[in-house]
Amino acid sequence: MNWPAESRPCPLRAPRLPLPLPLASDTVAAGFPSPADDYIDVGIDLNEVLIRHPSSTFFLRVSGDSMTGAGIHHGDLLVVDRSLEARPGQIVVAVLDGAFTLKQLVRHQGRLRLEAANSAYPALELHQCGDVQIWGVAIHVIHPLGRHG
Repeated sequence: MNWPAESRPCPLRAPRLPLPLPLASDTVAAGFPSPADDYIDVGIDLNEVLIRHPSSTFFLRVSGDSMTGAGIHHGDLLVVDRSLEARPGQIVVAVLDGAFTLKQLVRHQGRLRLEAANSAYPALELHQCGDVQIWGVAIHVIHPLGRHG
């Protein structure tokens, strides 16, 4: 498959070396403030948190705005696991006629379809599409705060 460089899947490189980062021993309140502690716990390895299946996990850069309602924006980095079975309700990467698309897999009136999280984009009825393959399940999205909105 010929993909533009910016949307080409990027596999994880093996072997993964642990990269422990500092982790505060307390949580941060998203409601009322809590007293701050000066404690840093042992650490966290983002590889362990974000990636369950290294050999089948890829990164993809998002292009477009069809999933903004799901908090996924142009330029975001997706973590996609190809080993997971896609289920209705999940955000999936599909290949339609040789091109990637990112949508939510939905069961509608007994049939599967791909829906955007932006009302400007119509749903894609899978039974009406030509060559369709669910390529992987999006498990995380990474983007900088303050960039969207």
